Amino acid sequence: MNTSENVLKGTRILVGKPGLDGHDIGAKIIALALRNAGAEVIYTGLRRSPEQIARVAVDEGVNAIGLSILSGSHKELVPDVMDKLREAGLGDVAVFVGGTIPLEDQPYLKEVGVTDIFTADMPLEDVVNSIARTLA
Repeated sequence: MNTSENVLKGTRILVGKPGLDGHDIGAKIIALALRNAGAEVIYTGLRRSPEQIARVAVDEGVNAIGLSILSGSHKELVPDVMDKLREAGLGDVAVFVGGTIPLEDQPYLKEVGVTDIFTADMPLEDVVNSIARTLA
């Protein structure tokens, strides 16, 4: 399976940048790869609060959420986003986190409900295929 196939056709995925992190090249690359794989991608833009991300997820009726965090604040921001998603009735939506996530922090993020974690060293095709398998 490659990213040019419509493996995610009909899937709505929100890509969000919580917190004050101002680097979004990786989020835009992932958004483009997901779109090339057939997903409809909603990008929230930079510096969004957990409340804003949850609100957009509800308004857009998304099937999955990808959070891009490069600032090192993933242990604070991800639980906040997960709480806001649960409060909004989206506790069962798959949440993926990508960015600068140290290996030792990954079990904690899984404990708070993250579906999968992707780091910058992962091939883009592997990320898209993993998301497609999860959402199938």
